[in-house]
Amino acid sequence: MHDRTALKPLTIVIAPDSFKGSLSAAEAAAAMAEGARDAGLALGRPDPQLILCPMADGGEGTLDAIAAVWGVLPRTMLTVDALGRSRRARYATSSDGRTGLIEAAESNGLPLTADAQPQPQRADSFGVGLLARELLDQQVDEILLCVGGSASTDGGTGLLAGLGARFLDAAGKPVAPGGAGLAEIASIDLTGLHPRSREVSWRVAVDVNNPLCGTNGAAAVFGPQKGAQPNDVVELDAGLAHLAAIVLAETGENMQGRPGAGAAGGMPATLVPLLHAELVPGSTLVADAVGLADKMARADLVLTGEGSFDSQSLGGKVAVAVARLAPTGCPVVVIAGRVALSPADTAASGVSAAFSIAGGPATLDDLQEHAAQRLRETTAQVVSFFLQTH
Repeated sequence: MHDRTALKPLTIVIAPDSFKGSLSAAEAAAAMAEGARDAGLALGRPDPQLILCPMADGGEGTLDAIAAVWGVLPRTMLTVDALGRSRRARYATSSDGRTGLIEAAESNGLPLTADAQPQPQRADSFGVGLLARELLDQQVDEILLCVGGSASTDGGTGLLAGLGARFLDAAGKPVAPGGAGLAEIASIDLTGLHPRSREVSWRVAVDVNNPLCGTNGAAAVFGPQKGAQPNDVVELDAGLAHLAAIVLAETGENMQGRPGAGAAGGMPATLVPLLHAELVPGSTLVADAVGLADKMARADLVLTGEGSFDSQSLGGKVAVAVARLAPTGCPVVVIAGRVALSPADTAASGVSAAFSIAGGPATLDDLQEHAAQRLRETTAQVVSFFLQTH
């Protein structure tokens, strides 16, 4: 057995996403950390230096993941859901008060309207605008906005209205809220916009590349998930196209074919041209916010994970984002509930190896019920092999 005092402890960065339906990112990181310690103890090696960095892709769980790394607790405030009903929603600010974080689904998330009859044309993002207004009042310099999981298809007009903008019809009157009013917009009045709205830096996390309109656009692809019937989809798509035309006329910026403009019911369609927001992949935004690259700078091994490591992972999900930021020569290992990529595709993504926690035939229910223990055991096996070769 090795002399524990004679061996240098290895530095292992643990940066998983959540395992949907089983473990939060923080719970997954904790289970992996236990496995890494188990491996060192079994081999008589010094306890590895573990750096835990729970991750997210900009959707559900992003607020908790970033707040945990920032070392802050989310705050709550009174706002409204996508149907205008009062609710409390969480947000966070960095410890230095310079950066604000909004998970839009805290306000206009689809699950929040599950108790009501779907109103795909009425639903809007006004409540998200109220969260943003609160952060502007707190004098943040940057707003990180994660837009996944929305219940609305309003092109972001509700959010802008929450900040004081007005979308007016030909008679100079405010149009109806939600997607229903988009086709009636004749002009955009920004005179009442919160004075700091265009002074701060906006970074918007998107996890899709869908355009604003058309067969692959916001209404056609995501509208039915929000209760839109075929006739609703046609009207919402036409409304978003009209909104894009108005925005083009007033700003000179064409959002029609912009990749990602169809995210969250077309929210980027107004955020980009009117607030000069930057669209970034969700996992990239989270990695930047938590300083992942710096944390990995001196790592001997990086462990990441997610529920399913598959073709969607290649489109900017957490595991591949972690691999792309890892130092040259540092092995990155994915531990997932399911591994559906070939070794060649895994290597091409920058990942050194990928392992499933299944370890043999298993039902989804079994994997979810015992996810933490299986993740701990699989991590121990991976780290044990690594320790014996280094």
